[in-house]
Formats: sequence, C-alpha cells, structure tokens
Amino acid sequence: MKNHAGYQKMILPGHLSFGLSIPIENHGKQVPHMQNQVEMAQLAENKGFRSLWLQDVVLEDPTFEDPATGQIYDSFIYLTYLASHTSSINLGTAATVFSLRHPLRTAKETASIERLFPERLMLGVSSGDRRKDFAGLHIPVMERGQWFRDAFNYFQQVLYEEFPSLDSPLGQIEKANLVPKPTKEIPIFLTGYAQQTLEWVAEHGHGWMFYPQRPEQQATTIREYRNLAAKYSTEEHRAFLMPLPLDLTADPDHPYEKIPAGYRTGRNDLLEILTAYRDAGVNHIFFNLSQSKRPVKEVISELGEYILPYFHW
Repeated sequence: MKNHAGYQKMILPGHLSFGLSIPIENHGKQVPHMQNQVEMAQLAENKGFRSLWLQDVVLEDPTFEDPATGQIYDSFIYLTYLASHTSSINLGTAATVFSLRHPLRTAKETASIERLFPERLMLGVSSGDRRKDFAGLHIPVMERGQWFRDAFNYFQQVLYEEFPSLDSPLGQIEKANLVPKPTKEIPIFLTGYAQQTLEWVAEHGHGWMFYPQRPEQQATTIREYRNLAAKYSTEEHRAFLMPLPLDLTADPDHPYEKIPAGYRTGRNDLLEILTAYRDAGVNHIFFNLSQSKRPVKEVISELGEYILPYFHW
C-alpha cells in the first residue's frame, strides 16, 4: 500500500490516526435521527479526522440491541453520498459482510466507488453475525465461514484479473471481464476472525480490524497477529485498526472509567489511553460517539484541537 494515498495518510507504523463511526450523533439506545450527518462529516474532515466508518446491516433485530441497525441506510449507498459531500476523508466499511453479498456485485460496486472517489475507499470485510440477516437472505448462518472464503477469493480474482477464468461455488466466468477495474489496489481489512483461523487472517488482506480490548491485551493480540503475518509478507507492515466507544467529558481532568467496550474520560486521561494503544501497535482508532453525553459537534472540535495534533504526522 506504499502508493495508495488514502492508506498512507491513515496508516503509518508506530503512529496512530483517528476516524469516526457513522452515524455521528449521540443517540444512545434510541434510533438515530441521521440528521446533520453531512455537516458532521465535513467538520470531521476539517478537524483532521482521517476516516468515516459504516456498518453493513440489513434488518433491525431488537434482540441485538443495535438501534442504529448499522447506520439505517445501505452502507455503499450512504458511503457514496458522504464521499460526494466531502473532499479527502477516507470512507470505510466496518465491515462489508462478504457472506451476505455476491462477490461479483461487491466487486462492481467497490471498483465503481474507487474510480469515482480515487484512493478514499477502505474495505473492511467480515463473515457477519446478524442471524436475522442470514435468515432473510436464505443463507445458512452456520456455513458463513465457507461462504466468506468463497466470496473473498472470487472478489479478489474478478476485481484484479483481466478476463479471469473462474469456477467457484458462487458462479463461473469465462471470456468475460469486470469493468471498471480499480486504478489502485483497494485496501482490505479482515474484521474479527471472519470464522477463520488467525493464521488465515494474517495471510490475507492489508490489515486486521479487531474489537476493543485493554491496551495490554491488545498488544498481545497484535504481536501474535504480526508474527504470523511475517510468514507471508516480510516487507509489508500489517495495519491494526479498532473501534472505540467514547464519552468525552467537559471536564478535561475527569478520570477515565470503563463503559461497554470503551471509556468515559476527560481529554487528559484520553491522551494517556490513546498513547498506550499506539505503543501497543494500534495504527487507527475510530471513535463511536453514540453514548456521548455532550453534543457531538463539541466533542469533534475538542478532539480535533487537543487530541489529533498530538498523534498525527
């Protein structure tokens, strides 16, 4: 990814950059309003955030306790909408569920986005965990690991090969070609284990997106991942990304306390927490502000003024 501008401004070994999860609003456990998202995306871009991240969820499932249902809108459509209203910030999926999407359509969509918004698409991919989505699409949830591998291999072959000869359980291609082709290889990040082994995850993609853990736990996870990845690529740095729920308090000296998967804290302790994640080997963190008690505009501005400059290169 040395020649990919979007990847390079987001991933640098030994450094940490930041993004935000969509929707950018403090909706708590309520259904998000999805208002002022363009304004918030533009503010994030102006304040120096490097990325915006969207989920890939089809159906609302009350038992999953996710009122955002991803971010309400289809991830690729909404990503394209936000990209058209911003100029340089990366747009990522966290993550596109390969087990639920046909890889030929996914390749067509990602290549089109890449050509329309060059070097801004960051593609996280997963096997999915929403059983209602699998049932609704009549895809066996217990076979999603195999569906994911088949889709991943199909996607890579059809996206980058000219007139590929392809025989897959998901389809056959002969004497035909996907157009357009991306002008640059699209950064792809495995998300979670995707029902695979860690070795498989380490072998494929340009990095790994994993769930939040305390810095010392994350350091052990990253070390194991990169040691395995070195077997397959001794030259290329493998990125490590993670989401992080954040409730940034108005009092900068408020001591940090744990909330589900994240932190409630003032900016001074936040600096220490993020420094620990950077030193653990994390390259990119995208904040989820849904549990924020303050207006998100204030939080974005404070992070942009006091936190991002401390870390960004």
